[in-house]
Amino acid sequence: MAEPVDAWWRRRQWSRGVPVPYAVGEFRAEWASWPVLVRQYHPEWNAGVVLTQVPPAAEVLLTWECDVGHVFVATPAEQRSRPGRERRRSVWCPECAVLAQPQRWPVLPEDWPVGVPVPQRAVRSAGRQTLPAALARGAGRGRSARASARSATTAPGTATPRGTAAPRGTAAPRGTVAPRTSAARTTAPRTICPKTPKLPSGESFVSRCAPAPASAVEAELRSALRARLDVTFDHTAIRLDRPFHEHLEVWPDIVLPELRVAIEYDSTGRHGLEHVGSREESDRRKDRATRAVGWEVVRIRTGRLPALGPWDLQVSGVSGRTVDRLVDVLREIRGPLFVDAYRR
Repeated sequence: MAEPVDAWWRRRQWSRGVPVPYAVGEFRAEWASWPVLVRQYHPEWNAGVVLTQVPPAAEVLLTWECDVGHVFVATPAEQRSRPGRERRRSVWCPECAVLAQPQRWPVLPEDWPVGVPVPQRAVRSAGRQTLPAALARGAGRGRSARASARSATTAPGTATPRGTAAPRGTAAPRGTVAPRTSAARTTAPRTICPKTPKLPSGESFVSRCAPAPASAVEAELRSALRARLDVTFDHTAIRLDRPFHEHLEVWPDIVLPELRVAIEYDSTGRHGLEHVGSREESDRRKDRATRAVGWEVVRIRTGRLPALGPWDLQVSGVSGRTVDRLVDVLREIRGPLFVDAYRR
């Protein structure tokens, strides 16, 4: 049975009677033909154990990160058994593999012959369209759109077939009761906010859509960083290359353009519902979108919130020591020489 890497390492230390059961580079030849897995492995997330210290057949749970930023857990055997090699890197990430699968579309109502009642279940699963619209869209198959629309409605004075409802806009004949059917659900088309300026992906700017700061702690953290770093603190958004919640931009709590680092302050809020559940998944999507345009994200997580990324800080609150740790993380991300050039 697979076990966590720290428990597996302690067990191997006990069974072999040495502090280092496997030397660094002992299994380098076995992992040499899997460069993608070598790149997606991070020793700091796996109790400091280097990948060349892990036997390929070991039943141990290791933490990996794909090129997009998805973090997942898998054993060496599971990773090596995934197909693709260098041809498609997404096959080594379960989430990317699911997103890359082609969608199977259901049968459309336009494929039903004229005069045959269309089940409402098929109408609901036909890509959010109504039956008259579907029949009109398929009218090019030897019939005009007007004739298809007439065939989709019932002539006045005729009875509605059993099991079907009267078309919208027409009344049922007197003395008959139209059955209760659920109408097809329609959703408004997705729109992208046009206020985002046309900038290259990854550029930071002052957004007209950015919300106001949600807490005084963010202003306190910004002021503490301003006292330590001589960088720009006026930018409020980062331009993306794909939409995120109907916007082509994200609004981190603090944007450091010179370092290309976004800082987020996360707490559970007054009622303990912030940044948990579906909101935590939204935070992960936001981090992936930010990293996809060349930025790095550092989250300061309070209230026992778990870390979402490799650079997150789990603290009890914002203090001078927290800011010092944050500056040290920035030095680890961009290098001490580069970050120290902006130190006050």
